Amino acid sequence: MSQLIASKLHKGLTPQQFVEAMTKNQDKFQSWYDRFQWNDAELEEFYESLNNRDDLRCLIIAADWCGDVVRNVPVVFKAMDKAGIPTEVLIMEEHLDLMDQHLTMGGRAIPVVLFTDTGGHLLGKWGARPKYVQEVMNAFKAENPDREAPDYQEKIAVARQEMMRRYGEDTEYQTVILQEMREILSGV
Repeated sequence: MSQLIASKLHKGLTPQQFVEAMTKNQDKFQSWYDRFQWNDAELEEFYESLNNRDDLRCLIIAADWCGDVVRNVPVVFKAMDKAGIPTEVLIMEEHLDLMDQHLTMGGRAIPVVLFTDTGGHLLGKWGARPKYVQEVMNAFKAENPDREAPDYQEKIAVARQEMMRRYGEDTEYQTVILQEMREILSGV
């Protein structure tokens, strides 16, 4: 697997290139990016402290059509910028081999944030959404294993509504993402 990740280093888009190339949701993405704030000085200091490390890389599997990408990747961009960690975005449809190595409960949930060393060895992974939001999808999939069931679409719509409710209208969820990624990065 690390060989596959290594083959993807330097093949992605820069954060700026990703945003400029967006054909869907660019305004929403930019809005979440612009609304980002460091609400926790300790968290901000943690990411700032990573600037003295030159051995970390961040690869994000993403696509502009995905609501979780629009919500969560701006937070990752801000954190990686603060940390000075080189970051690349790999468009999911162009990197299905890597995507299929990082499925969530058997599905292609994005974004997937891969933290690696300079050789592409996987050090940690985050995604596709904060744990308290992901809980809704975990429960849904456990209760609704048959995608062909007549009420599947109706039930997944309800689950998605609950996920949006958990995200909320404001930016509190962004601090949760920063905390979850700090847990991962603290161990590398």
